[in-house]
Amino acid sequence: MIRPTAVLASIGRPTLAALATIGRVSRFAASVLGHIPRPPFYLREFGQSLLHIGWYSLPVVGLTAIFTGGALALQIYAGGSRFNAEAVVPSIVAIGMARELGPVLGGLMVAARVASSIAAEIGTMKVTEQIDALVTLSTNPLKYLAVPRVLAATLSMPVLVATGDAIGIMGGWLVGISRLDFNSAVYLKNTADFLEPWDVGSGLVKGAVFGFIVAVMGCYHGMNSARGAQGVGRATKAAVVSASVLILAANYLLTELFFSA
Repeated sequence: MIRPTAVLASIGRPTLAALATIGRVSRFAASVLGHIPRPPFYLREFGQSLLHIGWYSLPVVGLTAIFTGGALALQIYAGGSRFNAEAVVPSIVAIGMARELGPVLGGLMVAARVASSIAAEIGTMKVTEQIDALVTLSTNPLKYLAVPRVLAATLSMPVLVATGDAIGIMGGWLVGISRLDFNSAVYLKNTADFLEPWDVGSGLVKGAVFGFIVAVMGCYHGMNSARGAQGVGRATKAAVVSASVLILAANYLLTELFFSA
């Protein structure tokens, strides 16, 4: 016979573990935010992180955006043709890319590339005792390793999102004029007429939040990785999964905040 206490314990243990993890991550994120305005400032680390996270992520974000914009145009045209509403393709492609697909897909691609890289790098430093060496040299590992990466990701993601939006809209335009027989001038005019400033601005805000999430998850899991190669591997996997899930959850919350009736 199953005892009620055993059932409650089987539910309580994972619940408490999840709450403890949320608390640790929240404290880590708050600590990173608290260290941002305080000296010393490691500008070289910040510059290298900005290059690695922002510039080197541009090709993958651009490729993702252009194919997404093209596929979105085809899908909207196929659906709109059922209701004789093919003319909505330019406006919906632009709004969809700027509000949702640009920030979310860009965030997920950067999470796959950057969160794993940060977690693996910092996890390896922990395994090889380089983080202990920083402490020995009176250098705060959080300030030296986490703050430049978090700040770089938070600042570079809106730029990546804006670039991805433009490339995605261009992908829809290319498909529209080459495959769907749209007039180029009419397509661009409809895009400009229906796309409002807040459609783009909301996506940029989302991009900044997603960049913060990606860097925090990478740094947190890297600094808390277990010893050995398996520990670094688990930390890398956990960083990507947690960053991706949090990006999707944050996207819903921000969309509810920005566009709820």
